[in-house]
Amino acid sequence: MSFIPTIAPEIHALRPDFTALSILAESVPNTESDAHSLALLSQACAALNAAPWADEHLAAWRDAYRAFGAKPQRTPCSAEALRSRALRDGQLPAVNAVVDLYNAISVRYAIPVGGEDAAVYDGAPSLIRAIGGEPFDTTRDGQPKVEPVDPGEVVWRDAKGVTCRRWNWRQGVRTRIGAGTTRMWFVLERLEPMPIEALRQAAAELVEGLKRLGPNVTASTVLLRG
Repeated sequence: MSFIPTIAPEIHALRPDFTALSILAESVPNTESDAHSLALLSQACAALNAAPWADEHLAAWRDAYRAFGAKPQRTPCSAEALRSRALRDGQLPAVNAVVDLYNAISVRYAIPVGGEDAAVYDGAPSLIRAIGGEPFDTTRDGQPKVEPVDPGEVVWRDAKGVTCRRWNWRQGVRTRIGAGTTRMWFVLERLEPMPIEALRQAAAELVEGLKRLGPNVTASTVLLRG
């Protein structure tokens, strides 16, 4: 089954500089957080200001959010949320080996990185502007909840519903990577002024980290532009 994400024309009309790199990884044996994944998180927190484009890149994402009606001070992009947590706490929470890996890359490169269970997708992911009312499965106060998305909101979705709200702010429950996930989809999302070569390097580090987890891991990448 083909698993090549699509980006709707209205996304590039909103941000012509948007470029994403999609990675489909197979036969990934996810594990609990270990010494290696904890070290990656620690190293990322120590390198928050290493990328010279970091502050401007996160500012570009704030502008992108405002362009479709979101309030980034309340719902920041995933990279800024992680960075803020690292600045506040001096560390990032461990989740599992795969999530630790892509969170560390997100913080070190100041880039939103999403990781999803590709096996539960109904069709390939699409990045669109919502009509409004599309279902998004989440939790509130520890209980499952389905909420409608806002008209014009930028969302990732499949045929069943929205999988990530406000571009890369909040992931849904249905497609989260868990202990039993072995077929995974990752997306790294870039705006100006982050260099395309830095986007490719971040993706290469993610693939390298995944292959460290098992000898049978395979990964295919696709650069997504307008």
